[in-house]
Amino acid sequence: MSALPEELAEAAARWRAEDPDPATVAALDLLLARAGEGEEAAAAELAAAFAGPLQFGTAGLRGPLGPGPARMNRVVVTQAAAGLAAWLGEQPGAPGGTVLVGHDARYNSDVFARDTVEVLAGAGFDAVLVDVPTPTPVIAFGLRHLGCVAGVVVTASHNPPQDNGYKVYLGDGSQIVPPTDAEIAAHIRTAAAAPLADVVRSAGYRTADDSLLAAYVARAATLVPAGAPREVSWVYTPLHGVGAAVVDAVVGAIGFTPGRPVAQQVEPDPDFPTVAFPNPEEPGAIDLALAAAHQEGAELVVANDPDADRCAVAVPDAGGEAPGGWRMLRGDELGALLADDALRRGASGVYARSVVSSTLLDRLAEAAGQPSTTTLTGFKWIGRVPGLAFGYEEALGYCCDPAAVADKDGITALVRVLALAASLRAEGRTLTDRLDEIMRTSGLHATDQLSVRVTDMGQIATAMQTLRATPPTTLLGEPTRVLDLAAGSDALPPTDGVLITTDRVQVVTRPSGTEPKLKCYLEVRQSPEESTDLAAARVRAASLLAELREEMATALGLV
Repeated sequence: MSALPEELAEAAARWRAEDPDPATVAALDLLLARAGEGEEAAAAELAAAFAGPLQFGTAGLRGPLGPGPARMNRVVVTQAAAGLAAWLGEQPGAPGGTVLVGHDARYNSDVFARDTVEVLAGAGFDAVLVDVPTPTPVIAFGLRHLGCVAGVVVTASHNPPQDNGYKVYLGDGSQIVPPTDAEIAAHIRTAAAAPLADVVRSAGYRTADDSLLAAYVARAATLVPAGAPREVSWVYTPLHGVGAAVVDAVVGAIGFTPGRPVAQQVEPDPDFPTVAFPNPEEPGAIDLALAAAHQEGAELVVANDPDADRCAVAVPDAGGEAPGGWRMLRGDELGALLADDALRRGASGVYARSVVSSTLLDRLAEAAGQPSTTTLTGFKWIGRVPGLAFGYEEALGYCCDPAAVADKDGITALVRVLALAASLRAEGRTLTDRLDEIMRTSGLHATDQLSVRVTDMGQIATAMQTLRATPPTTLLGEPTRVLDLAAGSDALPPTDGVLITTDRVQVVTRPSGTEPKLKCYLEVRQSPEESTDLAAARVRAASLLAELREEMATALGLV
């Protein structure tokens, strides 16, 4: 038997005395017993769980469930709610205001949401709980609809099953950005330094009724004109998340042909049993939907991630690798389709993309006489662009109704996709036909990723340091222009990333904000003249992207 370090043992004992959750107390006791018997894995888990507090940032909180300050649990959530309440209490016009709290269907999401509303009610706020698992976009919609001063969604979105998270919104419907995150984090640290019993709680919160969802559905239904085509054959999967019921309600209200659901994935299940990662971007995640579409002879597949703020689309493609020849559209391809659709419908305003997304959006907006802008990654930035008409990021996030939801919304994106597909179908065309038309007119913009998942976050820091110290002087034979995004600029606030461009290349390298990954976002561009023969242009682009991946892997010290 080996003794735990005294400091760690004392920290665990203090935690155990305050933890109100018997499940995490039992988990802690088991870890302590196993570590005491010399089990190295248990000792390592204890050390990690008590290494420091789970950091609160612009994504709020996100991490594995379990005991300890570096895990998601009732102690951490209660302290976060107390810190948020203290910060809100200092904001003009916020004290006593309405705060909307919702949650997904992950383990403990409902418990964390109830802890949050009790703490907010105890601090004197009009706390409103949506007490059924609900898509994140519905809560984001509710912030403006109900005149809230803030909102919280307990969700880990598309993270693995063992994770949970805590996303904070302001009353304008947008997610928090610096310096608000640091200010709230300071209040959370103050709350964590005091006994948990000092946090005032109250059962005097309200429970939202059905009118919130009804208002969201009614708003989504306005996005499709009365006379627009509605016939399209499609398969739908919510990936074991919370999207299905709301999607059914919206589709029914609009009058679209109902989608064929993937039965194995339609009900919420926090174990996500049919997928390795509940993220439609991950290989294999939508294989069941693709198989169903092949069997049904469907025209497209639409998937939401577990909290339904992202939307993925797959289409028939003779060169696709899925059964029957299918492929999932890249986020940039769907972004181009949705932006082009908005421009054709005459939606005026600013067209926004994240810095890691395709520059094709800029060309489309310019050709239509509309302004465009580039933001940092995340809808916390895109959603607050003044005069936003449409915004997207390549990670399958689309803001198609910014006047109602200042965030990515996988459900209204689904509505726009179905409306576009039905309209094209009525003309005897497909989404692929329209995408080809866009690429011939604007020039082929091909994108890809170099993504490395790590177990040691130090690997990411080392790779970024290598890139900054010795960035490539050429890419694909062209001289590079290098911008360290950490320095910030007139257009972009500082962020941990490096932007490298040439006349026909864009590469952005950055750590993932939600997962232990280092990501390189790659784009190669060809002119309209080079894209006349689109098949040849795509073959050429694939070769260029493969070469670009190798060059960036070398620059990062990954080969």
